Amino acid sequence: MLGFDPGAKGAAHPPEEAALAGSAAGMVTRAIISPFDVLKIRFQLQIESLSSQRPKGKYWGLFQASRCIHSEEGLSAFWKGHVPAQTLSICFGAVQFASFQLLTEAVHKSTAYDSQTAGVLFVCGGLAACSATVVCQPLDILRTRFAAQGEPKVYRNMRHAVSTMCRSEGVLTFYRGLSPTLMAVFPYAGLQFFFYNVFKNLLAPLAKSGNSGGSLTSLVSGGGAGMISKAITYPFDLIKKRLQVGGFEAARLHFGQVRSYSGVVDCMVQIAKEEGVHGFFKGLSPSLLKAALSTGFTFFWYELFLNVVRDLRRRRRTDDLTKDLEER
Repeated sequence: MLGFDPGAKGAAHPPEEAALAGSAAGMVTRAIISPFDVLKIRFQLQIESLSSQRPKGKYWGLFQASRCIHSEEGLSAFWKGHVPAQTLSICFGAVQFASFQLLTEAVHKSTAYDSQTAGVLFVCGGLAACSATVVCQPLDILRTRFAAQGEPKVYRNMRHAVSTMCRSEGVLTFYRGLSPTLMAVFPYAGLQFFFYNVFKNLLAPLAKSGNSGGSLTSLVSGGGAGMISKAITYPFDLIKKRLQVGGFEAARLHFGQVRSYSGVVDCMVQIAKEEGVHGFFKGLSPSLLKAALSTGFTFFWYELFLNVVRDLRRRRRTDDLTKDLEER
């Protein structure tokens, strides 16, 4: 189980082990799902309709957009912004899972609630993701800008991007869109942990061991949890992306129309007025696919790496004990 599990055999995982497993899981998962993230961001930032029947914008479908990006920018374009994105995933995974471990343990030991109940998993999962978001928001801004820019590139590398943004837009630009991000990430992450636990319990009888880390059960449970959570909270993610590229309009002119927003409310009003209700769900298809893969693989790799760390700890203790006995 994720988080502090009072019924688990042996000692509970310390936060540092959860951080290590979380960062490793984030790193591996990011390398796999990066192309879907680039497609999702391109769709989210496009003002024009994404309809294939009335194609007005640059992109109007998954396969069309993939071919367009590949022909114009090359295969490497699907990993644009991969360095900040990879750094983001490693950092976010470490902070999120370590915080979740600490929070669930604190709730179980200091309150009357069980750490594995649905409500506790939802609240602790949301708070853990919020703490990781505040820490990693600058990296998310950089990842979005790199994925959004076309050719010629505005930013040559991470160092150039940071210096340019600080000089032209100020330090606070690294926290653009933080409000809608926190509004979205709390329910999104909370629902992820909640539904993951639900699916894991439902699928446990079908697995050889319902709690075995890195199992197919973890992958399927995480995938289902990711899709449901993303579908519910998607509009907030789109608004966040629109706000994050504020002040970056010049680099997106050849993609189509661009807009400037003064805040969350102004962004919502403009989207509703110009693009309609469907505008809040642009890029939903690649986003659901990405969410299923991302969440599924994140939980899959997290439990796998956590078990590896646990086995190494047990082996080290056994070796130390054997050594002590031999010395005596």
